[in-house]
Formats: sequence, structure tokens, C-alpha cells
Amino acid sequence: MNIFAEFNERIRKTVERLGIVAADGSALDLGRVSVEAPRDPSHGDLATNAAMVLAKPAGQNPRALAERIAAALRDDPDVKSAEVAGPGFVNITLDDRFWQDALAKMLAAGTDYGRSTKGAGRKVNVEYVSANPTGPMHVGHCRGAVVGDTLANLLAFAGCDVTKEYYINDAGAQIDVLGRSAMLRYRQALGETIDEIPAGLYPGDYLIPVGEALAKEFGDRLLRMPEAEALAIVKDRTIDAMMDMIREDLALLNVRHEVFFSERTLHADNARAIRAAISDLTLKGHIYKGKLPPPKGEKPEDWEDREQTLFRSTDVGDDIDRPLVKSDGSFTYFAADVAYLRDKLSRGFNETIFILGADHGGYVKRMEALARAISGGSMKLTVLLCQLVKLYRDGEPVRMSKRSGDFVTLREVVEEVGRDAIRFMMLYRKSDAPLDFDFAKVTEQSKDNPVFYVQYASARAHSVFRQAVEQFGAIDLDRGSLARHAVLLRDEGEIALIRKLAEYPRVIEQAAQALEPHRLAFYLHDLASTFHSQWNRGTENPDLRFVKVNDPQLSQARLGLVQAVSDVLTSGLTLIGAEAPTEMR
Repeated sequence: MNIFAEFNERIRKTVERLGIVAADGSALDLGRVSVEAPRDPSHGDLATNAAMVLAKPAGQNPRALAERIAAALRDDPDVKSAEVAGPGFVNITLDDRFWQDALAKMLAAGTDYGRSTKGAGRKVNVEYVSANPTGPMHVGHCRGAVVGDTLANLLAFAGCDVTKEYYINDAGAQIDVLGRSAMLRYRQALGETIDEIPAGLYPGDYLIPVGEALAKEFGDRLLRMPEAEALAIVKDRTIDAMMDMIREDLALLNVRHEVFFSERTLHADNARAIRAAISDLTLKGHIYKGKLPPPKGEKPEDWEDREQTLFRSTDVGDDIDRPLVKSDGSFTYFAADVAYLRDKLSRGFNETIFILGADHGGYVKRMEALARAISGGSMKLTVLLCQLVKLYRDGEPVRMSKRSGDFVTLREVVEEVGRDAIRFMMLYRKSDAPLDFDFAKVTEQSKDNPVFYVQYASARAHSVFRQAVEQFGAIDLDRGSLARHAVLLRDEGEIALIRKLAEYPRVIEQAAQALEPHRLAFYLHDLASTFHSQWNRGTENPDLRFVKVNDPQLSQARLGLVQAVSDVLTSGLTLIGAEAPTEMR
């Protein structure tokens, strides 16, 4: 139930019924007609720009056209008033009965209220985190993990068929370094003294258990093997250990991927997948042999002054063409991207979303160009960039980790402030804006802490039901019974709360469409504020309390309102990946 979409349709039908057409007699394009909530609530419940956008093509005066539309809308039994404002907007105030019926529908839907079919089952692949398996997750991965996971939840709730994917960067030079670092810890576990980790290797203590496990499994046999053979075994075991650690770290944050795609599979069997992908692009005319001109400014790592195999990416929207094969015959990192994106397309994903750190801005155009070339324009590819998170404790920067020595691990942050605080606060600012995360502020129990403020609203809603039972004993809390009493809700604060609840389906659809999960966190905070405000009014005026002594029917009506608030808070917090508590401790 999306009242904005519903009234948009009613206004479209009103325009058709009034016979409003283009100046040349053709049908008007109603695609730009919108229905929104007025910025000032005193102006009404809804506002439409219909007359503003239709007047010019219809050859009419905007205010005159608005008057005709407003007059027709006044005949709608759900419309209390329709007034023309400004140059031609129409402000609509709805009858209380409409809001009472809306609450009944919310109660019937429960926590499924707001679920949409807008996505029409389209297959969407959301890839996020995808950190190199070279150590534990650090706080730099945290924001992308939360944004990606919540976005995937939102898209699914909006009707898409979503797959959550993690791309394991388990090929390349960093994996060789990882293997050599683990080999050092293996020798240490066998009793060799390691005074200082050589420069260029990973120094973290997290590799000590890996070395001990290798010693337990192989004894000293790896030392007697040819180096390449031993290193291959060590790399396999270490990658598995690192991915187990990464999965555990992500699980602490309530992040669980459905697919873990290994980059090494693209290089297997003489890089068969990569060769097939390049061959496919060649047949489509996107590959050629040539030389790239020297780039301006700093030269990228993949630039070489020689003839090479190039992807003609400038033909599909990129700034420069991209090399695919290095001078030594090995494939560039981008060549693996070609195969990987082709694999996604073969799995039926015509829409794919990448959540990357802000330092990956250079990947955006090349990946968009690649998607166009591979799919012939049928694949929609979006790259969302997450800006950095800066950690503070009481205003002072937090820089070092006890475990890793040079970065703060995700596990340490979760253990200190909790999963819910992290997930909510990582969304409480748009992902392309920098975020300051203060340990003290996100754990304080005050209205200035957004996550506490929202969760306290959930706990307060449950406390209302406990009060009702204490007051009335065996009061009927069946949703149907609560909904039947909704006609008793007439107070302006009660109607305002229903109006805020009615925004939820639109928030879901718009957040999913715009790929902006922060909108959900903002909305939940607004809903909590509206709920707390009505609670405070009851504190000042006993007649407005949710549980009214000696009036069980009105209390049931208000309990229905509280139940709907609880449902939406539970639904929204679940999508964010946080808990909707029944009490605060």
C-alpha cells in the first residue's frame, strides 16, 4: 500500500476524466506527474505538480488548470480538501477515515507492510566487501559491507531476485606474499627463531595459527619439498584459513554472502575463462592490437610502451583503451574483470552492483564500458563508492590495532560497540560522504545517539503493551480487533503518526530504486521522533496516553497504532541488519 502511488493514479484518472489533452489533441505524457508530501505539514497531506507539468503542453494557465483538478479531487470521498497553492500546485488533505483505514491495512500486513513487487523479480547481483584474503577484516571494509548488505536486503524487499556475492581476490602477487608470510610462521611453529618479519611480508599475528596448523598437518615435510610445490600448498591452506576468518568477522556484523567467487577459477586450465571472454569481445569487434599513447601525469601500472592487446573501451564510454595482456604474456587484472563480468552475465544477471571504496573511482568508467561491450548494452552495471570512515574515541583519533599492529580490525570494533550501532551508524550518512565514527557517541544512551533513539522507540512500543496488560488484564490484542477500533483515532498527533507510517512503502521503493540505503536509516529516525513526540504529549496530557485508564476501546485503537509503529521499526531495523529490541537494558 503506497498512498503516493495510489493518489498518483487517482490524479492521472482525474486528468483523463476531465478530458485534458495536449494542445494538438493528442494524449498528454503523464510521466512527470508526481505526488509528494508537502514540506510544511500545515499545507496538507499530499501535494501534486500535475497542473504545473501539464499546463504548457495542454496550452492552459497552470493555476486555472490546477483549479479544475482540485475541484474534481474534492469529489473524492477520501479527500477532505484540495486547494491550489503558488503557481499551480494542488495541496490535498485527506479525511481522517482514510488514515484510519490505512492503519487497518498496515496491521493486516504486519512486518510485510512496505514489501513491494516493484522489482518484478529481476535478477540483481550485489557484490560487496571482496577484500583480499590476506588478513582479518579491518574497519575500512566495514562501511562497504553494511551498505552492500543493506542495499541487497532493500532490493529483495522491493521485489528483486538478489544474490549477495563476494569476489575472492586469490590470485596475483599479494597471494604470493601471503604464502611466503605464512611459510615464515610455519618455520616459526617448527621452532625456528624469527626475530623480525622481513619488509614486504605480512607481519600480523593472525598468521601464527596458520603456521601452527601447517606444522601440525605436515610436520617438517614442506621444508623438504621443492619451494614452488610447498608454496602452492601453503597458499591454498592460508587462503582457506583467511576466508574462514573473514566469514567469521563478517558474521559478527550480520553479513552473510550467498556466493563466494574465486578469482583463481578464472586463471585455471590455462586461463580458459579469460581467453574465452577476450575471444568473445574480439568477435564483437572490441579487441585490437595497438599502442597506447603516453598518459598525461602519472603513468598507470598497466601502461607499456609497446604494441599490445587492447580493449577498445573508448568506443563504449571509457576515457582510454585498456590493455589485457602484459609484456610477459600474462593477463592484466582487468582481463580477469572481463571474464568475471562475462560469467555474471552467463548466470543471468542483467543488473549488477559493485560496492567499492572511494579509492576505486578509476574503475567506474572502465567497468561500465565493459558491461556495455560484453552484453551489447543489455546489462546495467552500477558502481557505488563508499568514502572513508574515521574512528574516534572521545574525539581523539583511533589509529592502531592490538591484533594487526597497523590497522583497526572489524572484530575489535564490533566487540567494543556492538553490531547494531555499527550497522545503523554506517548508514546514517550518505555513502559518498566521509563518516566520523566515535566509539563513545555511538554507545551513549541518549536521544543524540540515533541508533539508541530508534531502538528505544522499539522497546518503548513493547512497553506500551506490557502496560496495557497490567492495566486491563485480558485485553484483546488481536490485530483484527485493534484495527476495528482504528475509527476512534482522531487526535492530530495520532493522524500524524499514521501519516508517517504511510511513507514507509515509498521509502522502500525509492531507496531501492536510487540505491541509497541511508534513506531507510533517516526514515526510521524520523518515525522514532514522531512516536516519541506522541508519547511525550501523553506525558503532558493523560487523555492522550496510549493506554488510557477506564477506556479499553480507545486504548485498543491506540495499541493498534503502536503495533504498526513496532512492525515498521522491526521491518526497517531487520533490513538494516540490526535488532528491534523489546526492552532496553
